[in-house]
Amino acid sequence: MQIQDLKPAEGSTHKRKRVGRGHGSGHGGTSTRGYNGQGSRAGGTKGPGFEGGQTPLAMRLPKLPGFNNINRVEYVPVNVARLEAKFENGDVVDGAALVAKGIIKHEDALVKVLGDGALTKALTVKVDKVSASAKAKIEAAGGTVEELC
Repeated sequence: MQIQDLKPAEGSTHKRKRVGRGHGSGHGGTSTRGYNGQGSRAGGTKGPGFEGGQTPLAMRLPKLPGFNNINRVEYVPVNVARLEAKFENGDVVDGAALVAKGIIKHEDALVKVLGDGALTKALTVKVDKVSASAKAKIEAAGGTVEELC
C-alpha cells in the first residue's frame, strides 16, 4: 500500500450543500429556507438570546445584589497563635520573616495580625495592621508593635 492508495472510510465524507445554485442542485428556489417568515429573509436570524420580541429571560430575571468596591484593601490575616508557633523569643516579625517561615507567600502583601490564640514570647511586630486584642497580647508578653500603615 502506498500513500496515493489511501482513501477515507466508506460513508465518512459528504458533499458540501451548495444552496442557491439552481433547481438541478436540489437546493435552488428558496435555498432550503422555506417560503415565508423571519428565517427566510436575509439577515433575519437573531442572536442566541432573542425570544421573538418577548422580553428575554436574561432581562426578566433579577440582577445580583451588591457591588465590588474597587478601593477595597485586602489584608492577609495572621493570628498570634501562628507567631507563637513559628517565632522564637526576641524575633522581629515583618514581611520578610513571615515569608521565610512560610506564613505568607509574598513579602509585599499587606498583613494584619489578629488576636486568636495565646502569646508568651516577646516579639517585635512590624506589620501593616494589628487588631486591638492582638496588640494587647503582644505587649502583655513583653513585645512591641509597630504599624507600618
